[in-house]
Amino acid sequence: MTETAYIPPRPVPLPTTLSLLRVMWQGDGNLLGLLPNKAYTVETGWLGWSRRSILVVNDPSEVRRILADPDGIFPKNDLMTGAVEPLIGDSIFVSSGETWRRQRRMVAPAFGNLQLSRAFSAMDAAIDAREEALDRSAADGEDVSLDLTMSWLTADVICRTVFSAPLAPGVAQDVYEDFKIFERSAAHVELKRLILAPAFEDIPQHERVLAACARIRKHLGTMVDPHLREDADFDDIASAVVAARDPETGAAFTREELIDQLGVFFLAGHETSASALTWAFYIAATRPDVLGRIRDEITQVCGDDAIAFDHIPKLSYLKNVFKEVLRLYPPITFIPRVALKPCEIGGRKVPRGAMIMVAPWTIQRHEKLWKNAARFDPDRWTPERANDIPKDAYIPFGLGPRICVGAAFASVEASLILARLLRRYDIRIEESKPVRPVARLTTRPADPITARFARRG
Repeated sequence: MTETAYIPPRPVPLPTTLSLLRVMWQGDGNLLGLLPNKAYTVETGWLGWSRRSILVVNDPSEVRRILADPDGIFPKNDLMTGAVEPLIGDSIFVSSGETWRRQRRMVAPAFGNLQLSRAFSAMDAAIDAREEALDRSAADGEDVSLDLTMSWLTADVICRTVFSAPLAPGVAQDVYEDFKIFERSAAHVELKRLILAPAFEDIPQHERVLAACARIRKHLGTMVDPHLREDADFDDIASAVVAARDPETGAAFTREELIDQLGVFFLAGHETSASALTWAFYIAATRPDVLGRIRDEITQVCGDDAIAFDHIPKLSYLKNVFKEVLRLYPPITFIPRVALKPCEIGGRKVPRGAMIMVAPWTIQRHEKLWKNAARFDPDRWTPERANDIPKDAYIPFGLGPRICVGAAFASVEASLILARLLRRYDIRIEESKPVRPVARLTTRPADPITARFARRG
Protein backbone atom coordinates (compact mmCIF):
# COMPACT_ATOMS: atom_id res chain seq x y z
CA MET A 1 0.00 0.00 0.00
CA THR A 2 1.44 3.41 -0.99
CA GLU A 3 0.22 6.94 -0.47
CA THR A 4 -1.58 8.85 -3.16
CA ALA A 5 0.24 11.97 -4.30
CA TYR A 6 -0.18 14.51 -1.51
CA ILE A 7 1.17 18.02 -1.17
CA PRO A 8 0.63 19.23 2.41
CA PRO A 9 0.00 22.89 3.30
CA ARG A 10 2.60 25.36 2.07
CA PRO A 11 2.72 29.02 0.97
CA VAL A 12 2.30 29.48 -2.76
CA PRO A 13 5.66 30.76 -4.10
CA LEU A 14 5.29 34.19 -5.72
CA PRO A 15 7.64 36.59 -7.52
CA THR A 16 9.76 38.79 -5.27
CA THR A 17 7.60 41.94 -5.29
CA LEU A 18 4.37 40.01 -4.78
CA SER A 19 5.96 38.06 -1.91
CA LEU A 20 6.84 41.33 -0.19
CA LEU A 21 3.34 42.70 -0.71
CA ARG A 22 1.82 39.47 0.66
CA VAL A 23 3.82 39.70 3.89
CA MET A 24 2.92 43.37 4.27
CA TRP A 25 -0.76 42.57 3.73
CA GLN A 26 -0.84 39.61 6.13
CA GLY A 27 1.11 41.56 8.74
CA ASP A 28 1.86 38.53 10.92
CA GLY A 29 5.66 38.38 10.65
CA ASN A 30 5.56 35.17 8.59
CA LEU A 31 9.01 34.93 7.02
CA LEU A 32 7.91 32.02 4.82
CA GLY A 33 5.66 34.34 2.87
CA LEU A 34 8.65 36.58 2.13
CA LEU A 35 10.45 33.82 0.20
CA PRO A 36 10.02 34.37 -3.55
CA ASN A 37 9.64 31.51 -6.03
CA LYS A 38 13.30 31.76 -7.05
CA ALA A 39 14.35 30.84 -3.48
CA TYR A 40 13.28 27.27 -4.30
CA THR A 41 15.31 27.04 -7.53
CA VAL A 42 18.56 29.04 -7.19
CA GLU A 43 21.80 27.70 -5.70
CA THR A 44 22.64 31.14 -4.29
CA GLY A 45 20.71 34.34 -4.88
CA TRP A 46 20.03 37.75 -3.41
CA LEU A 47 16.63 38.02 -1.73
CA GLY A 48 15.08 41.11 -3.28
CA TRP A 49 16.43 44.41 -1.99
CA SER A 50 17.43 45.27 1.56
CA ARG A 51 19.79 47.77 3.12
CA ARG A 52 22.13 45.07 4.43
CA SER A 53 21.74 42.50 1.59
CA ILE A 54 20.28 39.02 2.17
CA LEU A 55 21.83 36.06 0.34
CA VAL A 56 19.85 32.80 0.19
CA VAL A 57 22.25 29.83 0.03
CA ASN A 58 20.89 26.47 -1.18
CA ASP A 59 24.10 24.94 -2.55
CA PRO A 60 24.80 22.03 -0.14
CA SER A 61 28.59 22.37 -0.45
CA GLU A 62 28.43 26.09 0.38
CA VAL A 63 25.99 25.38 3.20
CA ARG A 64 28.47 22.94 4.73
CA ARG A 65 31.28 25.51 4.44
CA ILE A 66 29.20 28.25 6.05
CA LEU A 67 27.92 26.14 8.94
CA ALA A 68 31.31 24.52 9.59
CA ASP A 69 32.85 28.01 9.40
CA PRO A 70 36.52 26.97 9.74
CA ASP A 71 37.70 30.59 9.45
CA GLY A 72 35.21 32.02 11.95
CA ILE A 73 33.68 34.57 9.56
CA PHE A 74 30.04 33.35 9.60
CA PRO A 75 28.77 33.61 13.21
CA LYS A 76 25.10 33.51 14.16
CA ASN A 77 23.27 36.41 12.59
CA ASP A 78 23.32 39.52 14.78
CA LEU A 79 19.63 40.27 14.15
CA MET A 80 18.63 36.89 15.57
CA THR A 81 21.11 36.82 18.45
CA GLY A 82 20.03 40.30 19.51
CA ALA A 83 16.42 39.20 19.43
CA VAL A 84 16.83 36.03 21.52
CA GLU A 85 19.30 37.48 24.07
CA PRO A 86 16.53 38.48 26.54
CA LEU A 87 15.30 34.88 26.46
CA ILE A 88 18.45 32.71 26.55
CA GLY A 89 21.30 35.19 27.04
CA ASP A 90 24.66 34.55 25.44
CA SER A 91 24.12 30.79 25.59
CA ILE A 92 25.52 27.99 23.48
CA PHE A 93 22.66 28.46 20.98
CA VAL A 94 23.81 31.94 19.96
CA SER A 95 27.40 32.44 21.15
CA SER A 96 30.39 32.29 18.83
CA GLY A 97 34.16 31.91 18.88
CA GLU A 98 35.93 31.18 22.15
CA THR A 99 32.79 31.78 24.22
CA TRP A 100 30.97 29.05 22.30
CA ARG A 101 33.95 26.67 22.53
CA ARG A 102 34.17 27.20 26.32
CA GLN A 103 30.44 26.55 26.74
CA ARG A 104 30.56 23.51 24.48
CA ARG A 105 33.41 22.01 26.51
CA MET A 106 31.43 22.53 29.70
CA VAL A 107 28.02 21.23 28.62
CA ALA A 108 29.04 18.39 26.27
CA PRO A 109 29.74 15.92 29.12
CA ALA A 110 26.15 16.37 30.33
CA PHE A 111 24.97 14.53 27.26
CA GLY A 112 27.13 11.59 28.20
CA ASN A 113 24.52 11.16 30.96
CA LEU A 114 21.75 11.08 28.39
CA GLN A 115 21.51 7.39 27.64
CA LEU A 116 18.52 7.00 25.38
CA SER A 117 17.49 3.71 26.94
CA ARG A 118 17.32 5.46 30.34
CA ALA A 119 15.60 8.57 28.98
CA PHE A 120 12.99 6.29 27.41
CA SER A 121 11.34 5.70 30.80
CA ALA A 122 10.96 9.48 31.26
CA MET A 123 9.34 9.70 27.83
CA ASP A 124 6.98 6.84 28.74
CA ALA A 125 5.99 8.49 32.00
CA ALA A 126 5.24 11.81 30.29
CA ILE A 127 3.08 10.07 27.69
CA ASP A 128 1.23 8.19 30.48
CA ALA A 129 0.35 11.53 32.08
CA ARG A 130 -0.77 13.07 28.80
CA GLU A 131 -2.89 10.03 27.93
CA GLU A 132 -4.75 10.43 31.21
CA ALA A 133 -5.62 14.01 30.25
CA LEU A 134 -6.54 13.04 26.67
CA ASP A 135 -8.73 10.19 27.96
CA ARG A 136 -10.70 12.72 30.01
CA SER A 137 -11.05 15.02 26.98
CA ALA A 138 -12.10 12.06 24.84
CA ALA A 139 -14.71 10.91 27.38
CA ASP A 140 -16.17 14.42 27.53
CA GLY A 141 -16.05 14.92 23.76
CA GLU A 142 -13.85 17.99 24.21
CA ASP A 143 -11.78 19.58 21.46
CA VAL A 144 -8.12 20.24 22.25
CA SER A 145 -5.39 22.34 20.67
CA LEU A 146 -3.03 19.95 18.88
CA ASP A 147 -0.23 22.53 19.12
CA LEU A 148 -0.65 22.99 22.88
CA THR A 149 -1.00 19.24 23.47
CA MET A 150 2.33 18.59 21.77
CA SER A 151 4.03 21.49 23.59
CA TRP A 152 2.71 20.22 26.92
CA LEU A 153 3.86 16.65 26.23
CA THR A 154 7.34 17.48 24.94
CA ALA A 155 7.92 20.01 27.74
CA ASP A 156 7.04 17.29 30.25
CA VAL A 157 9.50 14.90 28.57
CA ILE A 158 12.27 17.50 28.81
CA CYS A 159 11.46 18.34 32.44
CA ARG A 160 11.62 14.69 33.44
CA THR A 161 14.86 14.18 31.49
CA VAL A 162 16.73 17.38 32.30
CA PHE A 163 15.35 18.17 35.76
CA SER A 164 14.16 14.74 37.07
CA ALA A 165 10.68 16.12 37.77
CA PRO A 166 7.34 16.17 35.95
CA LEU A 167 6.17 19.43 34.47
CA ALA A 168 4.58 21.65 37.10
CA PRO A 169 0.87 22.37 36.52
CA GLY A 170 0.30 25.39 34.32
CA VAL A 171 3.92 25.81 33.23
CA ALA A 172 3.41 24.36 29.74
CA GLN A 173 0.44 26.65 29.08
CA ASP A 174 2.35 29.69 30.36
CA VAL A 175 5.49 28.92 28.33
CA TYR A 176 3.41 28.14 25.23
CA GLU A 177 1.57 31.46 25.43
CA ASP A 178 4.68 33.50 26.27
CA PHE A 179 6.72 31.85 23.53
CA LYS A 180 3.96 32.77 21.06
CA ILE A 181 4.27 36.39 22.18
CA PHE A 182 8.03 36.19 21.76
CA GLU A 183 7.85 34.65 18.27
CA ARG A 184 5.17 37.03 17.00
CA SER A 185 6.60 40.25 18.41
CA ALA A 186 10.38 39.86 18.67
CA ALA A 187 12.22 42.44 16.61
CA HIS A 188 13.88 39.87 14.32
CA VAL A 189 10.57 39.24 12.53
CA GLU A 190 9.72 42.89 11.91
CA LEU A 191 9.73 43.45 8.17
CA LYS A 192 10.90 47.06 8.44
CA ARG A 193 13.88 46.08 10.58
CA LEU A 194 14.72 43.08 8.38
CA ILE A 195 14.84 45.19 5.21
CA LEU A 196 15.90 48.67 6.34
CA ALA A 197 18.05 48.21 9.46
CA PRO A 198 21.84 48.29 9.00
CA ALA A 199 24.04 45.40 10.08
CA PHE A 200 25.24 45.14 13.70
CA GLU A 201 22.65 47.60 15.01
CA ASP A 202 21.47 47.27 18.61
CA ILE A 203 18.01 45.74 18.72
CA PRO A 204 15.62 47.18 21.31
CA GLN A 205 12.85 44.76 22.21
CA HIS A 206 9.22 45.60 22.89
CA GLU A 207 8.16 45.67 26.53
CA ARG A 208 5.66 42.81 26.08
CA VAL A 209 8.43 40.65 24.59
CA LEU A 210 10.77 41.42 27.50
CA ALA A 211 7.95 40.62 29.95
CA ALA A 212 7.26 37.29 28.21
CA CYS A 213 10.97 36.39 28.31
CA ALA A 214 11.16 37.29 32.00
CA ARG A 215 8.19 35.03 32.80
CA ILE A 216 9.74 32.10 30.92
CA ARG A 217 13.09 32.64 32.66
CA LYS A 218 11.32 32.74 36.04
CA HIS A 219 9.86 29.29 35.34
CA LEU A 220 13.32 28.06 34.30
CA GLY A 221 14.85 29.42 37.49
CA THR A 222 12.25 27.54 39.52
CA MET A 223 13.36 24.31 37.82
CA VAL A 224 17.08 25.07 38.23
CA ASP A 225 17.07 26.11 41.92
CA PRO A 226 16.52 22.64 43.48
CA HIS A 227 19.75 21.54 41.78
CA LEU A 228 21.69 24.39 43.47
CA ARG A 229 20.88 23.39 47.03
CA GLU A 230 23.72 21.98 49.14
CA ASP A 231 21.77 18.76 49.76
CA ALA A 232 20.82 18.32 46.08
CA ASP A 233 21.11 14.70 44.97
CA PHE A 234 20.23 14.43 41.28
CA ASP A 235 21.63 12.40 38.43
CA ASP A 236 20.40 14.20 35.35
CA ILE A 237 21.40 16.74 32.71
CA ALA A 238 20.79 19.73 34.97
CA SER A 239 23.03 18.36 37.73
CA ALA A 240 25.78 17.63 35.18
CA VAL A 241 25.65 21.20 33.89
CA VAL A 242 25.65 22.56 37.47
CA ALA A 243 28.75 20.48 38.18
CA ALA A 244 30.52 21.55 34.97
CA ARG A 245 33.73 23.53 35.32
CA ASP A 246 35.72 25.48 32.79
CA PRO A 247 38.77 23.27 32.14
CA GLU A 248 41.04 26.33 32.02
CA THR A 249 39.76 28.49 34.89
CA GLY A 250 37.83 25.99 37.00
CA ALA A 251 34.87 28.41 37.07
CA ALA A 252 31.30 27.12 37.23
CA PHE A 253 28.28 28.58 35.52
CA THR A 254 26.50 31.30 37.50
CA ARG A 255 22.78 30.88 38.20
CA GLU A 256 21.90 33.18 35.30
CA GLU A 257 24.26 31.27 33.00
CA LEU A 258 22.62 28.01 34.09
CA ILE A 259 19.23 29.46 33.19
CA ASP A 260 20.70 30.44 29.81
CA GLN A 261 22.18 27.01 29.06
CA LEU A 262 19.41 24.86 30.50
CA GLY A 263 16.87 27.22 28.94
CA VAL A 264 18.27 26.28 25.55
CA PHE A 265 17.81 22.58 26.34
CA PHE A 266 14.30 23.15 27.63
CA LEU A 267 13.04 25.53 24.95
CA ALA A 268 14.83 24.07 21.94
CA GLY A 269 14.28 20.54 23.19
CA HIS A 270 10.53 20.83 23.49
CA GLU A 271 9.53 23.62 21.06
CA THR A 272 11.24 22.02 18.06
CA SER A 273 9.84 18.56 18.82
CA ALA A 274 6.37 20.00 19.44
CA SER A 275 6.50 21.81 16.10
CA ALA A 276 7.41 18.67 14.14
CA LEU A 277 4.92 16.48 16.04
CA THR A 278 2.08 18.93 15.39
CA TRP A 279 2.65 18.54 11.65
CA ALA A 280 3.13 14.77 11.93
CA PHE A 281 -0.17 14.27 13.76
CA TYR A 282 -1.98 16.63 11.40
CA ILE A 283 -0.80 14.63 8.36
CA ALA A 284 -1.47 11.24 9.98
CA ALA A 285 -4.95 12.31 11.06
CA THR A 286 -5.91 13.66 7.64
CA ARG A 287 -4.30 10.93 5.48
CA PRO A 288 -5.95 7.53 6.09
CA ASP A 289 -3.38 5.81 3.85
CA VAL A 290 -0.50 7.06 6.01
CA LEU A 291 -2.30 6.27 9.26
CA GLY A 292 -3.19 2.76 8.08
CA ARG A 293 0.41 1.90 7.27
CA ILE A 294 1.62 3.26 10.62
CA ARG A 295 -0.91 1.19 12.58
CA ASP A 296 -0.23 -1.95 10.55
CA GLU A 297 3.48 -1.61 11.27
CA ILE A 298 2.90 -1.07 15.01
CA THR A 299 0.76 -4.21 15.14
CA GLN A 300 3.36 -6.21 13.22
CA VAL A 301 6.27 -5.05 15.40
CA CYS A 302 4.65 -4.72 18.83
CA GLY A 303 1.49 -6.82 18.74
CA ASP A 304 -0.56 -5.96 21.82
CA ASP A 305 2.54 -5.42 23.96
CA ALA A 306 3.64 -2.08 25.35
CA ILE A 307 5.90 -0.23 22.94
CA ALA A 308 9.42 -0.81 24.21
CA PHE A 309 12.75 0.82 23.46
CA ASP A 310 13.81 -2.19 21.39
CA HIS A 311 10.72 -1.77 19.18
CA ILE A 312 11.63 1.74 18.02
CA PRO A 313 14.36 0.81 15.48
CA LYS A 314 11.96 -1.68 13.90
CA LEU A 315 9.26 0.94 13.21
CA SER A 316 10.92 1.89 9.94
CA TYR A 317 7.89 3.34 8.17
CA LEU A 318 6.93 5.43 11.20
CA LYS A 319 10.48 6.82 11.38
CA ASN A 320 10.38 7.58 7.64
CA VAL A 321 7.13 9.51 8.13
CA PHE A 322 8.85 11.62 10.79
CA LYS A 323 11.90 12.17 8.57
CA GLU A 324 9.63 13.38 5.79
CA VAL A 325 7.79 15.68 8.18
CA LEU A 326 11.15 17.15 9.25
CA ARG A 327 12.04 17.65 5.59
CA LEU A 328 8.87 19.53 4.73
CA TYR A 329 8.43 21.29 8.09
CA PRO A 330 11.90 21.75 9.61
CA PRO A 331 11.33 23.06 13.15
CA ILE A 332 14.13 25.62 12.78
CA THR A 333 13.10 27.18 9.48
CA PHE A 334 16.12 29.42 9.02
CA ILE A 335 19.74 29.21 10.21
CA PRO A 336 20.87 32.79 9.60
CA ARG A 337 24.50 33.84 9.62
CA VAL A 338 26.28 37.15 9.04
CA ALA A 339 29.46 37.89 7.08
CA LEU A 340 32.06 39.45 9.39
CA LYS A 341 34.18 40.47 6.41
CA PRO A 342 33.86 40.62 2.62
CA CYS A 343 33.94 37.14 1.08
CA GLU A 344 32.68 35.09 -1.84
CA ILE A 345 29.86 32.53 -1.74
CA GLY A 346 28.82 30.60 -4.81
CA GLY A 347 30.73 32.96 -7.06
CA ARG A 348 28.96 36.01 -5.60
CA LYS A 349 30.83 38.80 -3.85
CA VAL A 350 29.37 39.24 -0.38
CA PRO A 351 29.91 42.50 1.56
CA ARG A 352 30.62 42.69 5.28
CA GLY A 353 27.39 42.67 7.26
CA ALA A 354 25.39 40.78 4.63
CA MET A 355 22.83 38.34 6.04
CA ILE A 356 23.59 34.78 4.91
CA MET A 357 20.30 32.90 4.90
CA VAL A 358 20.76 29.14 5.18
CA ALA A 359 17.19 27.90 5.15
CA PRO A 360 16.36 24.23 5.76
CA TRP A 361 12.89 25.14 4.47
CA THR A 362 14.15 26.04 0.97
CA ILE A 363 17.02 23.54 0.79
CA GLN A 364 14.75 20.65 1.74
CA ARG A 365 12.10 21.77 -0.77
CA HIS A 366 14.54 22.74 -3.51
CA GLU A 367 13.20 21.69 -6.89
CA LYS A 368 16.65 20.89 -8.31
CA LEU A 369 17.75 18.82 -5.33
CA TRP A 370 14.65 16.74 -4.56
CA LYS A 371 12.34 14.72 -6.78
CA ASN A 372 8.75 15.93 -6.36
CA ALA A 373 10.08 18.32 -3.74
CA ALA A 374 6.71 19.53 -2.41
CA ARG A 375 5.18 16.05 -2.20
CA PHE A 376 4.88 14.16 1.08
CA ASP A 377 6.62 10.87 0.31
CA PRO A 378 7.94 8.87 3.31
CA ASP A 379 9.09 6.08 0.99
CA ARG A 380 11.83 8.32 -0.39
CA TRP A 381 13.71 7.35 2.80
CA THR A 382 13.72 3.60 2.10
CA PRO A 383 17.11 1.97 1.38
CA GLU A 384 15.99 1.23 -2.18
CA ARG A 385 15.73 4.97 -2.90
CA ALA A 386 18.86 6.10 -1.06
CA ASN A 387 20.13 7.77 -4.25
CA ASP A 388 17.14 10.15 -4.11
CA ILE A 389 18.55 11.84 -1.00
CA PRO A 390 21.01 14.59 -1.98
CA LYS A 391 24.13 14.88 0.17
CA ASP A 392 24.04 17.65 2.78
CA ALA A 393 20.60 18.81 1.61
CA TYR A 394 18.74 17.38 4.61
CA ILE A 395 19.63 19.54 7.61
CA PRO A 396 16.70 19.72 10.07
CA PHE A 397 19.22 19.41 12.93
CA GLY A 398 21.83 21.66 11.35
CA LEU A 399 25.25 20.62 10.09
CA GLY A 400 28.88 20.76 11.14
CA PRO A 401 30.23 21.39 14.65
CA ARG A 402 27.00 23.06 15.81
CA ILE A 403 24.72 20.18 14.80
CA CYS A 404 21.97 19.57 17.36
CA VAL A 405 23.22 17.26 20.12
CA GLY A 406 19.66 16.08 20.75
CA ALA A 407 18.93 14.70 17.27
CA ALA A 408 18.87 11.03 18.33
CA PHE A 409 16.80 11.91 21.43
CA ALA A 410 14.25 13.77 19.30
CA SER A 411 13.91 10.87 16.86
CA VAL A 412 13.25 8.30 19.60
CA GLU A 413 10.90 10.68 21.44
CA ALA A 414 8.86 11.42 18.32
CA SER A 415 8.65 7.76 17.31
CA LEU A 416 7.36 6.74 20.75
CA ILE A 417 4.83 9.58 20.98
CA LEU A 418 3.48 8.92 17.49
CA ALA A 419 3.31 5.17 18.01
CA ARG A 420 1.56 5.32 21.37
CA LEU A 421 -0.99 8.02 20.58
CA LEU A 422 -1.86 6.81 17.08
CA ARG A 423 -2.39 3.30 18.40
CA ARG A 424 -4.59 4.53 21.25
CA TYR A 425 -6.67 7.26 19.59
CA ASP A 426 -8.58 8.20 16.50
CA ILE A 427 -7.91 11.88 15.88
CA ARG A 428 -10.30 14.15 14.01
CA ILE A 429 -9.01 17.51 12.85
CA GLU A 430 -11.42 20.43 12.85
CA GLU A 431 -10.50 22.56 9.84
CA SER A 432 -12.62 25.68 10.15
CA LYS A 433 -10.04 27.52 8.02
CA PRO A 434 -7.16 26.31 5.82
CA VAL A 435 -4.05 25.25 7.71
CA ARG A 436 -1.23 27.65 6.85
CA PRO A 437 2.41 27.21 7.96
CA VAL A 438 4.24 30.25 9.25
CA ALA A 439 7.83 30.73 10.34
CA ARG A 440 9.27 33.15 12.85
CA LEU A 441 11.69 31.13 14.96
CA THR A 442 10.01 27.72 14.54
CA THR A 443 7.67 26.39 11.85
CA ARG A 444 4.14 26.38 13.22
CA PRO A 445 0.56 26.57 11.91
CA ALA A 446 -0.62 30.18 11.66
CA ASP A 447 -3.64 29.30 13.81
CA PRO A 448 -3.83 26.52 16.42
CA ILE A 449 -5.04 23.21 14.97
CA THR A 450 -8.14 21.98 16.81
CA ALA A 451 -8.40 18.21 17.25
CA ARG A 452 -10.73 15.74 18.93
CA PHE A 453 -9.20 12.56 20.36
CA ALA A 454 -11.37 9.44 20.70
CA ARG A 455 -10.30 6.16 22.30
CA ARG A 456 -10.10 3.37 19.74
CA GLY A 457 -12.04 0.19 20.33
